[in-house]
Amino acid sequence: MSKIVIFGAGGRAGRQAVTEARRRGHEVTAVVRDPARYREAPDVVAGDVTSAADVAALAAGHDAAINAAAVYGEGTDPDAFFTGAARALVTGLRQAGVDRLVAVGLSALLPAADGTPVLDSIPAEFRPFCLAHAAGLEVLRTEGTGLEWVYVSPAGDFDHDGERTGRYEIGEHGDLSRKISYADFAVALLDEVDNPRHARVDLAVA
Repeated sequence: MSKIVIFGAGGRAGRQAVTEARRRGHEVTAVVRDPARYREAPDVVAGDVTSAADVAALAAGHDAAINAAAVYGEGTDPDAFFTGAARALVTGLRQAGVDRLVAVGLSALLPAADGTPVLDSIPAEFRPFCLAHAAGLEVLRTEGTGLEWVYVSPAGDFDHDGERTGRYEIGEHGDLSRKISYADFAVALLDEVDNPRHARVDLAVA
């Protein structure tokens, strides 16, 4: 059994990661920005993934961290959020002595099978969010020395109604026609915690 801190535990990917981790018998610290919004989940704790101090305090004593936190929509600044979160995770996890970070990525950042960026086929209105995600990934690549991080991206989209099958495939390319359920995506996340096989790469999971 491991102790895992999960940031962004209130989102769809985060909730499934918490469920999968507990299914495996792990001890979980589920972190959200505003616990008052999650009255159906009274065991969540407050924390800001863009604060290195919060990350360090919440991750202390844990074996690994999962980051599923994201912001999107009017009134948010995705670039500040994703770069700030990446820097806070790099700094805070080092301070806490946590070496393993499994981060939820984005299919738009993957190369397609023909070598062109999947981002090229994303509608213009979504590109700023995708580029903000990319900036956060670049922070991990350039500043995450010494941290065993892995970026796990859906190869395409999520199957919002899909159930857990326990099966998935890992590749290197994005394909927007492919889908994976949040529950199966969580299986992939937890497999990278339980049996780390990849480091400092962006994986495509379908």
